[in-house]
Amino acid sequence: MEALINPNWFCSPCLNSLLAKRRSIYYPTSVRISNRISSLSRILLVKCSSEERTEGNLKNALSGMVDKRVEELLNREENRALLDDLDKASQRVEMARKELAEIERQQIEAAQLRDYVNQLESRASEIAECQKEILEAKAMVEEAERSLSINMNDLESAVNFKDKKNEGIDKGEERWESIKAASISAIVGTIAGLPISVSQVSSSAQLILPLAITFISCSLFGVTFRYTIRRDLDNIQLKTGTSAAFSFVKGLGALGAGPPLELDIGSFLSHAVDGAVYVSENLFIFAFSAVALDFCFKMRLLSPFPIKKSVTRTNTRVGQ
Repeated sequence: MEALINPNWFCSPCLNSLLAKRRSIYYPTSVRISNRISSLSRILLVKCSSEERTEGNLKNALSGMVDKRVEELLNREENRALLDDLDKASQRVEMARKELAEIERQQIEAAQLRDYVNQLESRASEIAECQKEILEAKAMVEEAERSLSINMNDLESAVNFKDKKNEGIDKGEERWESIKAASISAIVGTIAGLPISVSQVSSSAQLILPLAITFISCSLFGVTFRYTIRRDLDNIQLKTGTSAAFSFVKGLGALGAGPPLELDIGSFLSHAVDGAVYVSENLFIFAFSAVALDFCFKMRLLSPFPIKKSVTRTNTRVGQ
């Protein structure tokens, strides 16, 4: 019976369900069979529990034997060298793991360094491009400045040429104004010098030469006065200086035409007095001429030098 029936099968959870089904089927017919089966199941359960205890004890005994056998093997002399080699091998494995970890860390750092170098190279290329663009912009600015300066110079030249063309000196008008200045100066100077010339001659025929000399001298003085004063009409020093220069030249010329100088005090004094008289007379004449010319300039009867074309055209239009 023990050989045919597996005790574990009776110990399984399916046994109770199977017995319950049989009990529900055969209970109305036979109570005796049910009692036998229940007693049989109790016997089998007791046997299963005893077998489980036996198996647990067997396992404990086997594990104890294995532990003892292992301890014996470990305590042998020939196995200690193997254990030492095993320890060394495990140490080498640990060192290899550490080296591998260090290599991996270095590889990660190298990869990060390569990325950083690539970033620096890209930044350097960007900086180089920016510098190139800056240099190109500077060259363009310099070229624009050169072009602007050339254009400004051309514009200034054109403006100056236009000003010179529009405001140039009218030679014909200048000649006419010089003739008017010479005529006014000659007439006024001759009238101013007439009393002096009359006092120096005894007949009217003798007046022709001194009056002619005075007329010509005052004419030259009028032209020179206009070109000397130009548009500085309020410069008194320039006006008086021009009159004094002509007076000294004409007076000393008249003194030189007189008797020669002798090496004595009387001759020196007589020449000094005569020179002063001649210079004073001519200064009186040229002063009147200068006053007359200045009056004509301020009254716009004469135009100072130079006369510009625009002014000439304006005066012409006003006259028309």
